[in-house]
Amino acid sequence: MGLNRDVRVDSLALYFLPLKTRIPLKFGPETTTHAVCARVRIDVSSRSGDKAAGWGETPLSVAWVWPCELSYDSRLSAMEDFCRLLAKTWSDFPVYGHPMEIGHTFSREVLPSLLNEFNKRREAQSLSAMPWLAALVCSASFDLALFDAYGNLHGISVFDSLGAEYMNHDLSWFYDPEYAQRFKGRYPQEFLVRPVPDSLPAWHLVGGKDILKPEDLKGDEPDDDYPLVLSDWIARDGLKCLKIKLTGNDPAWDYSRIVEVGRIGIDSGVIWLSADFNCTVLDPAYVCAILDKLLKEEPRIYGMILYIEQPFPYDLEQHRIDAHSVSARKPLFMDESAHDWSFLALGRTLGWTGVALKTCKTFSGALLSLCWAKMAGMTLMVQDLTNPMLAQIPHIQLAAHAGTIMGVETNSMQFYPDASIPEAAVHPGLFRRVGGQVRLDSLGKTGFGYRISEISRELPAAVWEGSRR
Repeated sequence: MGLNRDVRVDSLALYFLPLKTRIPLKFGPETTTHAVCARVRIDVSSRSGDKAAGWGETPLSVAWVWPCELSYDSRLSAMEDFCRLLAKTWSDFPVYGHPMEIGHTFSREVLPSLLNEFNKRREAQSLSAMPWLAALVCSASFDLALFDAYGNLHGISVFDSLGAEYMNHDLSWFYDPEYAQRFKGRYPQEFLVRPVPDSLPAWHLVGGKDILKPEDLKGDEPDDDYPLVLSDWIARDGLKCLKIKLTGNDPAWDYSRIVEVGRIGIDSGVIWLSADFNCTVLDPAYVCAILDKLLKEEPRIYGMILYIEQPFPYDLEQHRIDAHSVSARKPLFMDESAHDWSFLALGRTLGWTGVALKTCKTFSGALLSLCWAKMAGMTLMVQDLTNPMLAQIPHIQLAAHAGTIMGVETNSMQFYPDASIPEAAVHPGLFRRVGGQVRLDSLGKTGFGYRISEISRELPAAVWEGSRR
C-alpha cells in the first residue's frame, strides 16, 4: 500500500494565458474567436518532507461547458473568478494521499459546495448559475498539476503511480456500493494499455466554419504558412481521420456537410469519419434519418463513419432520451454527458455504447470513467478541448494509455498553432501531425513528461499565488 508515499498541497500559483484563434471555432450555435487557458503550478510535500512541483493546464472552453444567452466574456470572467476561488481552496486543502484519492475527495466533498456558494452569489446579482461541467473544467488544472507533482516527487511517470505500490485504496473505494465489489483488489493500472504506443492516429476537426474547397475562399483568411482548405490540411498532415461538427437542428445542412466532407476525404485517402452533433438533437429520429439516407445514397461514406458523438443534451438526468435506435446503427459516444463514471452507468442503460474521455473533467475523474467503461464493455475515445501548450501533453498521454477506438482528436494546431511554439520546440511530434500521426517519443520520464525546464515560455504574472496557512 502507498501510505508512506502520500503528498499534500503546500502552495500553488494560478496563471491565465490568453489565446486568439487563427480561424473561428464553431461550438454548436456559438463561434469562438478567443480563449483563455488556466495554468496551475502546485508544490507538494511528502510526510517525510520531500518536495516537488507540478504543472497542469486546461482551456476554459466557455462555449462547450456553458451554452446560454449570456455574453461569452461574462461567462469567461465568471470561470476565471471560480478558478481564483479554487486556487485559494486547493492551497488550504489539508488532505494527504495519492493524487487520485485527493482529487476524488475534492470533487466529491468540496467542489459541489464551492459551486453552490458561488452560484448563490450569482443568483443574488440576478446572474445565471454556472454549470457543474464548467466547475469541473476550472478544477481540472489543479488536479493535473497534483498528479504531475506526485510523479516528479517519486521520479516516475504519472501512469506508473496507479497501482497498489503507490495508492492507499483500490478502486472499490472510489465507486458507489452497487459497483464497488466489482473493483475489489483492482487498480487503474490494470485497465491501461501496455506497452504504450509511441504514436497515435490523429483526428482533424472539420468545424462548421471551416473552408472545404478553394472556391469557398473569400480573400479575408489568414495570410500565413498554415493550410486554409480541408484538402490542403489532409495533404500536409497525411490525415486519415476527420471529425465533422454538425448543427443538430438543420438536417439538410448536416447531411450535405457529411457528404461533402466524405467525398473530399475519399479523394484524399481519408479512412475514417465521425459526426459530432454537439448536444443539439432532441429526437433520435433526427440522427437515424441522416444515417439511413447515407446508407442508401452514400454507402461508402456511411461505412467510413466510425462513431457518432453526443447528439443529445448533456444533462442526461433531465433528458433521458432512449438512444438505442442510434447505437443500433453506429457506436454512440458520450462526451459532454459523461461528467463522471456515474453518468456512464445511466447512459449505458439508455443505449450509449462508448465514452469520450477528456482530461478537462479532471484527470482523476477521467481515470475513474476509463476503468468503469472498460469494466462495463464500453468503447473509449479521447476527445480534444482544442488543447494547446501544456494541456496537449496529458491529453495525448491519456489517449495512448486508454486504448481508444482509434487514436486521438487533436486540433489546437488548426485553431491556434503559434500558441504552442515553445512547447513544440521540445515536443515537435506532439504539436505537428505527420503522416496522420502524433508522436510521444519526446516525453520525459517523470510526471506527465512535460520537460518543463526545457520549455522557454514566459508566463504572465500569476493572478493568484499562496501557500498553506
